Amino acid sequence: MSLLRKGALALLSLFLGLACASGASAATASRIKDIASLQSGRDNQLIGYGLVVGLQGTGDSLRSSPFTEQSLRAMLQNLGISTQGGQSNAKNIAAVMVTATLPPFASPGSRIDATVSSLGDASSLRGGTLVMTSLTGADGQIYAVSQGSVIVSGFNAQGQAASVTEGVTTSGRVPNGAIIERELPSKFKDSVNLVLQLRNPDFTTAIRISETVNAYAGSRYGGPIAEARDSQEVVVQKPRQADLARLMAEIENLVVETDSPAKVVINERTGTIVIGAEVRVSKVAVSYGTLTVQVTETPQIIQPLPFSNGKTAVQPQTDILAQKDGGPIAIVDGPDLRTLVSGLNNIGVKPDGIIAILQGIKSAGALQAELVLQ
Repeated sequence: MSLLRKGALALLSLFLGLACASGASAATASRIKDIASLQSGRDNQLIGYGLVVGLQGTGDSLRSSPFTEQSLRAMLQNLGISTQGGQSNAKNIAAVMVTATLPPFASPGSRIDATVSSLGDASSLRGGTLVMTSLTGADGQIYAVSQGSVIVSGFNAQGQAASVTEGVTTSGRVPNGAIIERELPSKFKDSVNLVLQLRNPDFTTAIRISETVNAYAGSRYGGPIAEARDSQEVVVQKPRQADLARLMAEIENLVVETDSPAKVVINERTGTIVIGAEVRVSKVAVSYGTLTVQVTETPQIIQPLPFSNGKTAVQPQTDILAQKDGGPIAIVDGPDLRTLVSGLNNIGVKPDGIIAILQGIKSAGALQAELVLQ
């Protein structure tokens, strides 16, 4: 077995072995605030159209991007500068789309980050400055105004015969560049109850959350206040004598034993395999082999005999080598995660082979888990 194969399998075994070191159960203790979010505390998306100026010749071509020239003329006219009858060939300006996320309970005057992405044919936004841009929500109202220097992580350099590019140069961020001008119309304390939304919907976890909250409320408020609606939502009724903010602060720090379904997540592009702790495999026999076909072209040049008036010709010659590597039949029986990983490693295949084996085990009906392909 090659060192690369051993290293990949050892890393897979170590990664998956850590998940089952504490036992076969997938339940882990987590705070409610880490596994659920408040429904009234949702984020809101903001969007706006603006201009980035101050680029070093890497902006939009005004002829190729007519909307950039129109935006430039409109901005200058708003500043009292007439641009009638003139044409600009400047390459230091770019039209961009500005996006931001309005956090819950944000108040006017606070700052959030903004993301800037090029709309035209600009090659780089590095060194540019975003001009004041209004950011609107889905209701068409302006909730923030963004302006500031654009930070671009990528770079590009080019000459007449070569160029080097690293990262994305047509997208950047304006840290703390958006100032919130309007708060959301709804207030937290206007709610009559709390709705907790699980980030990973699961009926078992939702029931455990309601039971944990009711056990706490029984001693604190004298009765149950939580009810699991479905696998994602848990409704907590506000007691009359309780303050809603204090109630949420008390509930979010309660510890709950979470549960998750058995899943195997496979990313065939990167060769990544993630196996959940509750995955079980019935006893199966597995044999893995690879077929390698090598085609080699070695054309030969044939010269004519002297004084024969012949022509030089090329005679093709193809060598095909087929090689099949097969391994012994191995028994894979995974009553727990550690045994499953050990059995897969004993077969002695690369991670891409393990992916094919897991897919075959699933097709045979021996994989007691959901197989997710990405």
